Amino acid sequence: MISDREALKEQFLAARTALRAMAVLQQADSADEALRQAAKKALAALSAEFPKEAPVGNRGVFLPPHGGYRDLEAFKSSELVYDATVWFAEHYIDRFSRTRDQMVQAARSGRQNIAEGSAASGTSKETELKLVNVARASLEELLLDYEDFLRQKKLPLWGKEHEQAKAVRRLAYAKEKSYATYKAYVESASPEISANSILCLIHQTCYLLNQLIQQLESAFLAEGGLRERMTRARIDAREKQRRKP
Repeated sequence: MISDREALKEQFLAARTALRAMAVLQQADSADEALRQAAKKALAALSAEFPKEAPVGNRGVFLPPHGGYRDLEAFKSSELVYDATVWFAEHYIDRFSRTRDQMVQAARSGRQNIAEGSAASGTSKETELKLVNVARASLEELLLDYEDFLRQKKLPLWGKEHEQAKAVRRLAYAKEKSYATYKAYVESASPEISANSILCLIHQTCYLLNQLIQQLESAFLAEGGLRERMTRARIDAREKQRRKP
């Protein structure tokens, strides 16, 4: 059994090339009957060894669909947090303060790590889980920065039952929501309203990330990682070959 992923990938690609060559040879007018029969047998043998249902790419037995992070609610929400933080930092944080850059970088990290994790999920569920957890940790850091801002400016931190906090949270159910949906709150002339509104967004994003992490953990337990999928696919292919008369 081949255990090295790159070696297995090379064999699949070589087999595909051979399959195409044999198929062409089998149909060639210039080939005599013996050559055609030999091509037919070789084509059948290659097809059995490297079945069509196990392609090498971003889909299939080995590499399941991945990279669709733009459709994730957690990613969409993290992008809102990032855009809101860029505006907030430019308007309410001293341009010479290290906190300004740190807040923007933390918000960016939340978004980028979701995207990177999704892109890596085809080959490593472990990497995806790690990166999504990094995104979650980055947003937790950002949440503390906003709380620090409110405390140091002696501004109130809204509780869950605060009327304006409820209003901001309800926006999450708006259809086709975007930055414009939250703009009136985020770009408020009041730093209290702006900071607390973004905190509501961060809490919602962290909730979505927690849900995503649970889904990824469940999927890993049910399906395993790349090496396990490769092993199962190879065993299944050999089992199919043995069953053929």
